[in-house]
Amino acid sequence: MKIDKIFEALASNPRRKILAYLSESSMTAGEIAERFEMTKPSLSKHLKILESADLIKSEKKGQFVHYSLADDNLIGTLHSCLATVCPVGGPLVRESAAKAKKNAERT
Repeated sequence: MKIDKIFEALASNPRRKILAYLSESSMTAGEIAERFEMTKPSLSKHLKILESADLIKSEKKGQFVHYSLADDNLIGTLHSCLATVCPVGGPLVRESAAKAKKNAERT
């Protein structure tokens, strides 16, 4: 059942942090990995779980895969709102917003 996949994905602290990082800007797996002390296979597993729950989407751009929130998903929108008030997610959302602003200034 779809809702089970969503709750499974949200049950993990690292996955909730990944969602917070992606709340304002897309990131490559490498950019996400820089923020965690975990192996690349572990990060890849977390990303696959989030993707299978339709909380994030991936897009290949050149040689990199960029991950972003699946904004068309109600759960993604709800998470985005909750992350701004969450004591753990709030700072990560602000970091993501600063990255998005910096990327926008470059273009």
